[in-house]
Amino acid sequence: MSMRDRRRVSNWLLTICVMLLGMIALGGATRLTGSGLSIMDWRPVTGMLPPLSHAEWERQFELYKGIPQYKILHEGFGLAGFQKIFWAEWMHRFWGRVIGLYLLVRLVIFAVQGVLTRGLILRLAFFFVLGGLQGAIGWFMVASGFRPDSTAVEPVRLVLHLGMALILYGAILWTALSVRYPTVEPVPDRAGGRRTRMALHAALGLVGLTIVAGGFTAGTHAGFSYNTFPLMDGHLVPEGYARLHPFWFNWIANIPAVQFDHRLLATLTVLAIGLTVFFGMKANLGPRAHAAVALMGWAVLIQYALGVTTLLLVVPVWAGTIHQTFAAVLLGVGIYAMHALRGAKRTRW
Repeated sequence: MSMRDRRRVSNWLLTICVMLLGMIALGGATRLTGSGLSIMDWRPVTGMLPPLSHAEWERQFELYKGIPQYKILHEGFGLAGFQKIFWAEWMHRFWGRVIGLYLLVRLVIFAVQGVLTRGLILRLAFFFVLGGLQGAIGWFMVASGFRPDSTAVEPVRLVLHLGMALILYGAILWTALSVRYPTVEPVPDRAGGRRTRMALHAALGLVGLTIVAGGFTAGTHAGFSYNTFPLMDGHLVPEGYARLHPFWFNWIANIPAVQFDHRLLATLTVLAIGLTVFFGMKANLGPRAHAAVALMGWAVLIQYALGVTTLLLVVPVWAGTIHQTFAAVLLGVGIYAMHALRGAKRTRW
């Protein structure tokens, strides 16, 4: 690939990453406004069109009236209220379809032009398939909210949906960076670079665990409780942390445990990234890797502050949406740093 073609392809893939950030933001807003269960049918193709007649609006509203969320939370709010939550969920699904079409159309164009290697074509086609699978997982998640006495989706399915979105986002971002920077940038200080890279591995693992814990915090609505910081109702470890059996079930269903775990993992993430920045600033990593590590330090501080703000304000929609979206931004910065540190990889044990 020529450098011009590399820039074109990487810009296209980076644009998709930005679009995925928008998708994650829309997903957060949809969840926080209780809009996710407003569309009762899954039509991958024809669903791109919203209701175009009053009769179709009434049909959709009648379907919604049949699920527990309407009867428990929204009974009597009328067609206008239904339309408000419908548009949020419709936009979320529509934007996912736009991303898929943009990926497929540009992939075909670049392939016909001979810009892409065969391996890259196969990888990007696989990403398209994963995008379709993500849509199916989304419906699998939504369907869990239609069960008797349910007003929201199951937390485990919510985490699965969010996790798949982040895997797809990370894979496309890494591919975009590999296309744009095909040559490994040498790290002058190999020993310092390896230390930084090892610390970054641990930090990225903690970022992933913290996001998963955040998904369970969102799915169980744990953020609406214990809205003090740093203590939880005057305790470092909240009362009732281990009240469910078996013990591991507390991590996904017990509100005190779920929120405490998210706080603890977030704090450990800050410390791990702080150690990564410490090693990185001491070492001669090269300009791109040095800037990436420093940027990750600033990003984690912003994310931690957003998390505390969201908690203290009792999860307003704007704060919860930004906090969820910036988690993906932090992950992306970490992936960028890891890619820039490829030159510090250990070649032998």
